[in-house]
Amino acid sequence: QTTKTLLSLARQKQVCEKQSSFLFSSSSSFCRRSKSHRRTKPSSIGNIAAAALNSNTTTMKSRRQTIIRDIVLVGGGHSHVFVLKNFTMHPEPGVRITLVAKDVMTPYSGMLPGNVSGKYKYEECHVDLGKLCREGGHRLIHDECVGIDDKSKRVLLKNQPSVKYDVCSLDVGITPGMLPGAASSSNSPSEASAKSESAKEEALLVTPVKPIGTFATRFETVLRHFKELCDEKRKEDERFRVVVVGGGAGGVELALAMERRFASEVGLTSSSSSSSDAALPYQFALVTRGEVLKGHGKSAREKILAALKARNFEVYENDGVEEVAESSLSLESGKKIGFNECVWCTDAKAQKWLRTNTNLELNEKGFVNIKATLESTNIPDVFAVGDVCNNVEHPRPKAGVYAVRQGPPLAENLRRRCVGENVVPFTPQKTCLALISTGDGHAIASYGSRSWGAHDTAVGERLWRWKDKIDKKWMKMYEPNLEMLEKMEREEQENALNAKANKVAAFAGQEALDAIKATPMRCGGCGAKVGSTILSRVMKRLEPIPTHPNVLLGAGDDAAIVETSPGKVSVQTVD
Repeated sequence: QTTKTLLSLARQKQVCEKQSSFLFSSSSSFCRRSKSHRRTKPSSIGNIAAAALNSNTTTMKSRRQTIIRDIVLVGGGHSHVFVLKNFTMHPEPGVRITLVAKDVMTPYSGMLPGNVSGKYKYEECHVDLGKLCREGGHRLIHDECVGIDDKSKRVLLKNQPSVKYDVCSLDVGITPGMLPGAASSSNSPSEASAKSESAKEEALLVTPVKPIGTFATRFETVLRHFKELCDEKRKEDERFRVVVVGGGAGGVELALAMERRFASEVGLTSSSSSSSDAALPYQFALVTRGEVLKGHGKSAREKILAALKARNFEVYENDGVEEVAESSLSLESGKKIGFNECVWCTDAKAQKWLRTNTNLELNEKGFVNIKATLESTNIPDVFAVGDVCNNVEHPRPKAGVYAVRQGPPLAENLRRRCVGENVVPFTPQKTCLALISTGDGHAIASYGSRSWGAHDTAVGERLWRWKDKIDKKWMKMYEPNLEMLEKMEREEQENALNAKANKVAAFAGQEALDAIKATPMRCGGCGAKVGSTILSRVMKRLEPIPTHPNVLLGAGDDAAIVETSPGKVSVQTVD
């Protein structure tokens, strides 16, 4: 009966897996499902195209493309990763994609606990945004967004000039909240204030999980600290204490993954770390203001608590942190917990610049209010997805599964906005299947009030293998496919000459159509504009070609092997 139920839930979970097929399907499928929406023409067609054609041309891969619309993606979250791949597989002629990202390597949140436990290597659970952009010929700006000027339609950057956009999308995630007792006397959201907060976290030995993009690096610091003090603590008959603050699914998964990693670092197996805690050189504690795994069913909560107990965790439920001092936490109940490392998995907040440097409508917590179409409630042409948004019409918890599923409707609505069609609403499902890893090769499936598997059962082991397969499939979707790229490029060259296939140019006007139909100029190499007869005659006048004894091979060509020092050579080219 359990297997049948799981198979039923698997069909629902396949919604996430089917995104891979969406990438290879025609982008017009979404349009066919919404025939009631008709393309609307702008009041002034030619003016937009004229301004774009005069200034916005760029070379992408080996082709020249006329830029008519600029889509700027701010942040490299799950939804934007999908958009990048989707526009790579189905490029829209005349549309340029620009990604502004603070971190070039973006983690897949579903595999981060596996990376912490040692199951996955860093590159196995991080998407290389640089490769993804190069694959599709998209622009990548490695910088941090600090504001949006919706009047002039520009994205403001921290270290570089602002970027013009026609359509913009935000997927910047969230940042760690202020530590209790660490509030600043000033309300100024200045950079100095942010730096002082970061310095205080470091001094207090507190490691925030958010922003998730750089947590893997911060965890390595925690691990080094553990290795350095482990032997010292053993000599003093003490244990290395780690406190994880936050009892949600993410906090629990990270806590169990960290315990498994610490056990492997000191040579303990899963079974030995689950035995009596007297022999363990470390001690873990989990602190949460509410219940552990709040929002999930009672059955799932009981199984997670059993897993924590089996791994010798101290659990403090319904007892929030009141103050953080150096190497200790003060709880609301009056208890004090000492620690050598504290991992902060709660009280995340929105980016400060959303409130101070944009006109976006925000909720009371500072998150961007969006409509069902994923567009801002008060500023057109600005979309927001992932943890940074607050869906006014369909509120949902901040979880990676919802961010992943926003990718397809976001990509479609960005296309629609570029071609002048009405955007369409997206309704996320109310309940989703959660696969919660216990860090030891097992998982618990939670759906509504029901759950399956456990940390010590065969079903839990099969669930982990299923989760592992789903996660790896998601990562594989975003690996470069050079053979397919070559095929796409050939098709794009043919489609560029087909005016009817170019919706963006048709929307912009006749001038755009004429420009997009122009045959792209190809690079024929140095001297290609000179006839071969003339070029050969001129080259003969140079004989014998003057050279240098250090040039070992290639004199007279556009590349040569040069001896730079005894025993060392360098290959140099003029291209």
